[in-house]
Amino acid sequence: MARMHARRRGISSSVRPYRKEIPAWSNSDVKEIEGKIIELRKAGLTCAQIGLVLRDKHGVPNVKLATGKRINAIVRENDMDTAIPEDLRNLMHKALGMRKHLVENKKDYHNKRQLHLTEAKVRRLAKYYVGTKRLPAGWVYKPETLEILLSR
Repeated sequence: MARMHARRRGISSSVRPYRKEIPAWSNSDVKEIEGKIIELRKAGLTCAQIGLVLRDKHGVPNVKLATGKRINAIVRENDMDTAIPEDLRNLMHKALGMRKHLVENKKDYHNKRQLHLTEAKVRRLAKYYVGTKRLPAGWVYKPETLEILLSR
C-alpha cells in the first residue's frame, strides 16, 4: 500500500505471527486482564501504553485473542474513554508542536508543508469520527483553540 502523502511504497518490516487462539504460555484470565486494563487506565495510560504494559509485564501478547475485545472497547464499556480519540489527539499534539516551532522559525518551509499535511490528516480523521458519532456533529478542527482543547 502506498503512503498517504508520498508517491512511494512502505518498507518491509516485522509482522506479528498469525494466530487464532492465545498461546499456552500466556496469561489468559479474562477478568484479571480486564481489571488490569481498568487499573492502568485510571493511572492515566493511553490504550497503546496499556497494550505495551500488558505485553511486557503481564504476559499478554494479544488482548483481543485473550478477551475477545480490543483494549479500546473495554475502556469504552467502563466509561473511561476520552472525549477526543487517541489517534486524533496524537495528530493534534503533533500539529501543535509544529505551530509552536513555526512561531520561532517563520522561514522553515519544510515544516510549514508538513504542518499542512498533518492538519489534512486531522481534518480527514475528524470527518470520519463525526460520521461514526465518536465526535459530536459539527465538530471542526480549529488551530486557534488547539492548545486549550488538548489541555483537558
